[in-house]
Amino acid sequence: MTEIIDETNTGQKPDAGGFMDGAKAILPLIAAVLPVGLVYGAVAAGKGLSVLEAALMSALVFAGGSQFVAMDIWTHPASWAGLGFAALLVNVRHVLLSASIGPKMTAFSTPKKYASMLFLADEIWAIAEMKAREARLTPAWFAGVVAPFYASWVLSSVVGAIGGALLGDPALVGLDFAFPAVFIVLIMNFWQGRRTGAVLLASAIAAIGVKSFTGGAWYIAAGALAGLAVAAFASQGEKTENGETVE
Repeated sequence: MTEIIDETNTGQKPDAGGFMDGAKAILPLIAAVLPVGLVYGAVAAGKGLSVLEAALMSALVFAGGSQFVAMDIWTHPASWAGLGFAALLVNVRHVLLSASIGPKMTAFSTPKKYASMLFLADEIWAIAEMKAREARLTPAWFAGVVAPFYASWVLSSVVGAIGGALLGDPALVGLDFAFPAVFIVLIMNFWQGRRTGAVLLASAIAAIGVKSFTGGAWYIAAGALAGLAVAAFASQGEKTENGETVE
């Protein structure tokens, strides 16, 4: 009886739901990410990777941003140190994503929470954050989000690698814009007025500035750090205005 508690009386939000609920929640983003996977596969094939190699990168790395950066600096023979460092710069944001979503996984055991973090792509994080606003996240719901998204990413990469020669230059058919388009949609779901605009503007200026004068993936780190600095400054300013600080 002690385990059956009326959540409306405890203030606790109801559970997010089961596997199928998670699959339905991620479906719109799957439709958006399919072109991105196709583009990655085509680019990988153009760099000389086999279909199997392109598929393994998607299955094992499972990080579109770092995969595209890796293809951008890919050489023969590949510089593994350079590729690894570039991937680290791109994926360091996952530390923040994990810190954000982790406290909301109260229904997860420690092993399930750690396993879930391995599949924490930007789109999965965003849909989970939005869901956590209205319901408690569950392992079944999260698995429903991850499974179809992961499968779609790997399969679209394979199709893109196979049809790379037929697809040609993705920019000619507009598929190169698929990746930015997904992130624009995600950003709009977290828009908080001028504060969000200031963070995006600072990130853009820093990234473009560094990209113009340096090579590699340093512009990604510069954009992230600039955005974090502006967000922290804005947050501190709001606390001061609300009288929450005494200094």
